[in-house]
Amino acid sequence: MPEPAAHPQQERSVAESGPRLLVRRYLIDDPISEITQLLHRSYAVQHAMGLRPLAGRQDDKTTLGRVLNSECYLALLPDADEPDRQRIVGVILFNEHEHVAFPNFFLQPHVDHFAMFAVEPGLQGHGIGRSLLEKCEARAREEGSEELALSMAEPDTTLRSYYERRGYRFVEHWQWPYTNYRSCILSKPIT
Repeated sequence: MPEPAAHPQQERSVAESGPRLLVRRYLIDDPISEITQLLHRSYAVQHAMGLRPLAGRQDDKTTLGRVLNSECYLALLPDADEPDRQRIVGVILFNEHEHVAFPNFFLQPHVDHFAMFAVEPGLQGHGIGRSLLEKCEARAREEGSEELALSMAEPDTTLRSYYERRGYRFVEHWQWPYTNYRSCILSKPIT
């Protein structure tokens, strides 16, 4: 669940505040440990529900492997303490290639998918996630796809509502071998 903004100037959408928010591809010198820590903070809500999502418990080696097996996009904002430094406030993987079986829907030629989607908890609700999703939707259109799909923890009804408000609909259930819950595959037409 999004937390209220810590500072009054954060009340307006970060994504609408001009050039401050940068969404770009992962670069090899981006700090993997910062991405892993962001994932752990972002997925803490699901951990509190007793769920064990991979992104919420993976180590840096797993994060790096997932980043390198996908198109990874980062959302960055200027660091308040070091203005010349950008801090990672969001992450998303476009078309991750995993070494386990995939949901049937992900394998259809007209479907692209995203995974490992996370936004800094204190900045949720300010347009960062929307910017990352829009980047993946644009990439899917560039690839000529008709649908953009995702996998999410079925028990997390708040997260499902977020996706449904963005136009995603239920397609099928799926069980990943590394989670302790059933997942929902959701998808959105993007043409």
